[in-house]
Amino acid sequence: MFSPRSSNYERLENGMGPSRMNGIRRFGWKKFAIGAVVVIGLVWVFGPRKEDIIPEKYIPSFPKSPFGGSDLEESAARPPPMPTHPTIDPPHGDDDEIAPPAQPRPTSPATDPDMSKTVYCTRPYRPDQPIVQYALMIDAGSTGSRIHIYKFNNCGASPVYEYEVFKQTNPGLSSYAGRPLEAAQSLDVLLDEAVTVVPQALRSCTPVAVKATAGLRLLGQAESEEILDAVRHRLHEKYPFSLQNRDDVVIMDGKDEGVFAWITANYLLDTIRASTPANTPTYAVLDLGGASTQIVFEPIFASDRPDSTLAEGEHKYELVFGGRTHVLYQHSYLGYGLMRARKSVHRLIDFMSSLQPPLSDGTVANPCLAKGTSRTVEVEEERLNETRSVTMTGADVGSFEACNRVVQLVMAKDAVCEVKPCSFNGVYQPSLLDTFPNGKVLLLSYFYDRLQPLLPDSRSPPPITVSTLAGLAEELCQGPSAWEARWGGDAALMFELEDRPEWCLDMTFMHALLRLGYEFGDDRVVEIGKQIDGTELGWCLGATIAMVGAELTCKI
Repeated sequence: MFSPRSSNYERLENGMGPSRMNGIRRFGWKKFAIGAVVVIGLVWVFGPRKEDIIPEKYIPSFPKSPFGGSDLEESAARPPPMPTHPTIDPPHGDDDEIAPPAQPRPTSPATDPDMSKTVYCTRPYRPDQPIVQYALMIDAGSTGSRIHIYKFNNCGASPVYEYEVFKQTNPGLSSYAGRPLEAAQSLDVLLDEAVTVVPQALRSCTPVAVKATAGLRLLGQAESEEILDAVRHRLHEKYPFSLQNRDDVVIMDGKDEGVFAWITANYLLDTIRASTPANTPTYAVLDLGGASTQIVFEPIFASDRPDSTLAEGEHKYELVFGGRTHVLYQHSYLGYGLMRARKSVHRLIDFMSSLQPPLSDGTVANPCLAKGTSRTVEVEEERLNETRSVTMTGADVGSFEACNRVVQLVMAKDAVCEVKPCSFNGVYQPSLLDTFPNGKVLLLSYFYDRLQPLLPDSRSPPPITVSTLAGLAEELCQGPSAWEARWGGDAALMFELEDRPEWCLDMTFMHALLRLGYEFGDDRVVEIGKQIDGTELGWCLGATIAMVGAELTCKI
């Protein structure tokens, strides 16, 4: 499979060649066992705790916010907007390999005077290259598939990125278990878009890749391979683009997913390019998907401490980019994406309810659903490999405090930590407080989708801190009356809140991930983002940069 450790990166940005160390840790649900402990936990979870109420300073006071963000969950896909809170500074400039454009810099096909040429030069750096190069990357995620159609120019010694065209569709490939042909056909709407964007003369030499993420990892090897084989066959038979090798349609390793996202963000934010000043701080990148979540950052160790280096293991990446070496910490938590976290919380609450008398109406009280709301959920019976429908209600028990205690059990903060220090679920992670105390933190994907609609639309919005998430979770868990008081003037947002009672759960989980899991302080400032200069954040651009640096084979 293709990896960020590929030598292809050595052709770009003055060389790039990460390496990794040995040692691996797998996700496992090894909890929820002893009945007596759970009974005690019930009293602890659902019992009132006056001292747990959030201090008033943690509850944000924002004006109404227009609805924004794109949510690939269920059927609510919307076109992705530009990020509005906070504004991430665009790159300081283009790579110094090429001259400033003679015409205005195009940012989309609508502003591009000629899709087969570039405004940056009139001939390629090498005569055997086309002057522009397109590359297609399909992100086959757990909740949907997205295509990124990237345009590069060959004005300099290495390909230089110009802009992208983005399109998405629902559901994800993993929703077609047992129906591989339908799974492959679901990507037609994305590939048809690529046919309209890429000039005809360049299509046969345009590389395409499909990288599936956590959704297919969880589906199982046999079913996932059937789907990937069907996708390969359809690409080869129906579309003019070039599959370079079998590894262009593959399930991507979660470790690579996180590092690619880090490369994309820091490349676009101009912190790792060849032209970037030395010692420029890099961003930590936290990506929250449907089935998994990743964290990648560049720790800085004090030389006078006994733990002054990054422990060896799979979490360690030595990355050379722009002529500089970056030693990164990364980890991908399979099973801790937002949709999987929902399933785990519902399963735990269903199990806890079986140890006490049922409600008179047969429903299950769920403190992670907003007060006055209810939802029928599918609860997985792992031992029987079955699912059953359970109606859960927030009733009068829905609250941030009670939900947060359930989420804490799911996160397994007290798991055995073999190599210290640990974040959660027994995973080694150097302390962010010690090794990344002042660095900027960028939150992607579901972090953005859930937070952006709730935040104010203003030119100078207040900064987002970890405690902002706690305050929002408190209000979301209070139910419709609290929603009306805060966001009643936003009809689109109110529809979203009423349609998904799990907003209480989602915000509580995201807060717990930052505060309890990664141990950020309450006052730690974070940024959210979806696009920079019209380019989607995430792992795709980082993966594509290497693909266009390889020796390309054109389709005959």
